[in-house]
Amino acid sequence: MADPELGFDAIMSRLREVVSKLESGELTLEQSLAVYEEGVKLARTGQTQLASAEKRVEILVSASGGVQAVPFDETSS
Repeated sequence: MADPELGFDAIMSRLREVVSKLESGELTLEQSLAVYEEGVKLARTGQTQLASAEKRVEILVSASGGVQAVPFDETSS
C-alpha cells in the first residue's frame, strides 16, 4: 500500500519494484491487480509530493523578489 509518510525517493524505489514484479510475469492475475493498484497509489502520492514541492519553490522564488517562475519546456532541452 502507498504510505503517505514515504519520501519521494522511497516512492520511486518502490515503484521500480512494482514495475519489475509486473514485468516478471510470475504473478497471478489477482496478485498483478493488487501490485498494480499499489503502483497507482504510489504514483499519485509521488505526484502530490511533486506538486507540493513545485508550489514551495514558486513561493520561495516569488519571495526573493523580481524573479519570475517560468514553466519548464521539455522541447528546449
